[in-house]
Amino acid sequence: MCRDCEDFTRTVVMLGQLALYADTLGADQSFIEAVGPSLAASLPEPPPGTFPPGYDLNDGLEYPGEPS
Repeated sequence: MCRDCEDFTRTVVMLGQLALYADTLGADQSFIEAVGPSLAASLPEPPPGTFPPGYDLNDGLEYPGEPS
């Protein structure tokens, strides 16, 4: 696995584990609030081939109630 792919995968897995931990009884909310944004900010660029050609990461889906 390429280094960028490995970093991306590891960070996504840690975010998923943090989400699972957040749903457990007695989870430390201060820890979650401190670590969650840090993990999200450290998420590297997705490896090539993750998204289809021409996909713009900054042009996400439109959600109801959000301005177009």
